[in-house]
Amino acid sequence: MAGPMGTRKDALLISVSLLVVFLVAWHLFTLRPGFDPKGFTDEQLQLMEFNGDIVRTPEGAYVWNPEKEKVKGVPGPLAVVAKAKDELSEAFVIKGTNDHGIAYLVLYTVTRFAGGFLAASVVAILLGILLGLNKVLFQAVNPFIQILKPISPLAWMPLLLYTVKDPKWTAVLVVFMAAVWPTLATTAFGVNSLRKDYLHVAAILQLSWFKRLYKVILPGAAPTIVNGLRISFGSALVAVVPAEMLLGELGVGYLSWIEWNNLDIAGVIFAILVVGAVGVILDSGFNKLASLVTYQE
Repeated sequence: MAGPMGTRKDALLISVSLLVVFLVAWHLFTLRPGFDPKGFTDEQLQLMEFNGDIVRTPEGAYVWNPEKEKVKGVPGPLAVVAKAKDELSEAFVIKGTNDHGIAYLVLYTVTRFAGGFLAASVVAILLGILLGLNKVLFQAVNPFIQILKPISPLAWMPLLLYTVKDPKWTAVLVVFMAAVWPTLATTAFGVNSLRKDYLHVAAILQLSWFKRLYKVILPGAAPTIVNGLRISFGSALVAVVPAEMLLGELGVGYLSWIEWNNLDIAGVIFAILVVGAVGVILDSGFNKLASLVTYQE
């Protein structure tokens, strides 16, 4: 019977195999035969070259115009790799006001995400604790939480932009609205469901409110709070990219939108992969941090 190490190796092998199969299938599906000038007259070739359908190589041969090939169907993995190589080679280059390297774009996105998520977490946890400790207040406020929680954070964007008059702060606030409700609801529920024995012991020991908070309430409700933070984390990460796209703020979402406007589908796929890579790194870091603070009975 395979142990944990063998199971991980098997899972890794299957993952690599699936990736290889996907890449090969993607390449074959998007593969287009090279241009064959046979069967075309000189006049037809000249007309196709004039229209930009084909171009001449330094050796004098005709090939499909690579600029037009960008907008003909989904590009293959080799085209995406070539685009990634170009982008990563200039990752720390700033060519103009709206032309920053991918490293800067990732930094802008992560900064907006971190600002909105951290602010939402602090507000949601504090309010959640207050609501969880007061059942009457919790029952009074809960209907409003349930109404506001399912609203898409992007639906708030026009109102936020009209209010703050600043796209940068609007993007941060969109992330805030995406992250605040799940954590608020789960924190209030976790504190409200806290075993009363814990609070009774704290009262017997005559602990101050702040000591009761970080020695009893937060550790006892930590698993529920962390679950809410995980949900908020995913919601915030999903919200920041479309917010950048719609607001035109420099970031990974902005890169995806610009590449689409340039009809560079390989660039769009590269931007999507960057979003996924950033999400995996941030999620891994968050899970490690959460494992350090989660209370286990």
